[in-house]
Amino acid sequence: MRLRTPERLRHRLWQRVRRWSAAPAYSWLTGAALTLFALVEQVIVPGSAITCFGVLVCTTSLMWRGSRPAVGFLTVGAALLGFATDGNLSYATTAGAVIGCYTLGRHRVQHPALLVLGGALASLTVNLVHIDRWARAGSPGLPALQGSDRFSLGLYAETLALTVTILGAVSMGDAVRSREEARNERAAAQSRLLAMERRQAAEAERAAIARELHDMIAHSVSMIAVQAESATYTTPGLSPPARDAFQQIAGTARSSMTELRRLLGVLRTDSGTAPAALTAPQPSLTGVGELLEQHRAVGGTAELRVSGEQIPLPASWELSAYRIVQEALTNTRRHAPGAHAVVEIGYRPGLLTVRIGDDGPGPADAGADGGTGHGLVGMGERAALLGGRLTTGRGPAGGFLVEAELPW
Repeated sequence: MRLRTPERLRHRLWQRVRRWSAAPAYSWLTGAALTLFALVEQVIVPGSAITCFGVLVCTTSLMWRGSRPAVGFLTVGAALLGFATDGNLSYATTAGAVIGCYTLGRHRVQHPALLVLGGALASLTVNLVHIDRWARAGSPGLPALQGSDRFSLGLYAETLALTVTILGAVSMGDAVRSREEARNERAAAQSRLLAMERRQAAEAERAAIARELHDMIAHSVSMIAVQAESATYTTPGLSPPARDAFQQIAGTARSSMTELRRLLGVLRTDSGTAPAALTAPQPSLTGVGELLEQHRAVGGTAELRVSGEQIPLPASWELSAYRIVQEALTNTRRHAPGAHAVVEIGYRPGLLTVRIGDDGPGPADAGADGGTGHGLVGMGERAALLGGRLTTGRGPAGGFLVEAELPW
């Protein structure tokens, strides 16, 4: 949601204040300004030498609070020392003590409970010093204190006020620290989430590339193997050296398929950099006829049956249907050479059906490659990606049957 102009200005101003307060010069400037104010205050309302010393130590020590947060102990201690000797808290001393307590809590110099407990004990000590002074010298507005009067709760209101002030300043500093830690944790968690999403996207892209490579290269290499093997039987008068050469070509093609499957397995799981996407136009259902011609060229027979009104579909549906037909025909040539294949494409309202069947031996021999190929897995993933489904198995009249339904 876009911020309105006043809110955007306040947001920018707040961001600038945060960046400036995090700068090293911030501590020096604020400490120097408070020290100057303390000097003016001491000139206007002079105090004892010990009080002046405590006030100046309290304010000047704040200059180092950014680089050395533990200096807050000195700041608060000097403020309480000046208050114990004089009995009056100046404005500079009050501000310095609050900033010192905030610094201790903000940087978690000690656990906040220990800081508050130490501050309460120090406040009680200062209060006892004042009570002793009142007992010895008297104080305006207070009667002469007797022994039992020292335990009157009203005399310890000073301890309560100082403790509450210390508690508030330390708690505020600790709350700011906790909020920044939570913000940093959220940023780190978001970075981890983005990194995980990038890894998942890269893995998905590698899997898609692996499927494309398998669909394109396996189809061509398997044709080479089948053509080389069929040439030894269909070419009359072939010399033995030529026959051996064709067998070597077929064996090399099979070895290439094995290496290709191994490479694709690595590409699907490793985190290496994926190659650049191909720039050639993606195939579509208009190229199914070429697939059938290739199938016939290696000794098989094939026919295409189209039902329904043929309409152009989105590129993803066209490509997926084409790859399913291509992989099914490749499997037919590999496991049932010379089989008759029938490709049926049906156009229905909101649904594209693809059915490829053959009259080969069927699923019993379809796993002769050891089940290590990615063809059937790739077809199923393509169908699932489009919200469809794919089924494979023995056909009603035998052979192997691949059926895909792709809603659109």
